[in-house]
Amino acid sequence: METTSSSRVGAQPAEASAQTQTDPQEHPEPRQPDEAAAPVPAARRAAEGYLRADFPWYGLDGAFTGPRWLMQVGTGADGRVEHGSTGHGDEPSARGEIATGEKERFAVVVTVASNPLRRSGDGTGVLEATSVSSAAWLAGSGLLAYSWPGQMDHSLRNDWLDQQTEAAWELADDLGGEDWSTLSLPVDGEPTPFHYRESEFGWVLAGSTGSGVHLGAFGRGMSAYGLGFSVIGDLAAYE
Repeated sequence: METTSSSRVGAQPAEASAQTQTDPQEHPEPRQPDEAAAPVPAARRAAEGYLRADFPWYGLDGAFTGPRWLMQVGTGADGRVEHGSTGHGDEPSARGEIATGEKERFAVVVTVASNPLRRSGDGTGVLEATSVSSAAWLAGSGLLAYSWPGQMDHSLRNDWLDQQTEAAWELADDLGGEDWSTLSLPVDGEPTPFHYRESEFGWVLAGSTGSGVHLGAFGRGMSAYGLGFSVIGDLAAYE
């Protein structure tokens, strides 16, 4: 996948957020005073972004019985949802065990729509199609967003994050390289090959499904070898 950083899907890591990107309403309906006094729950606002997608969302299958939570979706220049993430286990923080002293156990699943054609941000051109590398990039950058090297000063972390994010992009662009191994995991009950790598911060994997999406995942404290993925039938399980 030879391209520049400008074609990265959504150009944003899979960071946890209760807010999603929504299309502005040109002519919003006037609200009555009693309606304005009843705020919409954050979980419902988050789910709205996922419901606008025209592709299926994936998460860990029914073998996982822990907490599930929504993260955020990413949109293209035309406002269409292109990718998003769902979390499982402990909700991670950037400082993680450095701040709390407790080891976090989580796995995040990234779903990327298989788009053969994407418009550039300024609308004047097109970007290359999404691919397994797109999922690997989002998963790799997502893991970095929740990583904080020991003994690193706060003022240096942004520089470190920039460098490591660029390295994650280069790794995603070379899935056949020696940094990656092959791991077979079930997707909707079918054995599916994934590209897999580990680092001191956790693990990352990426592959494709038979339902028109690419999957990425990252995690820490939970082994990737025992995971399985399936289509999310009801987003309420993540609210």
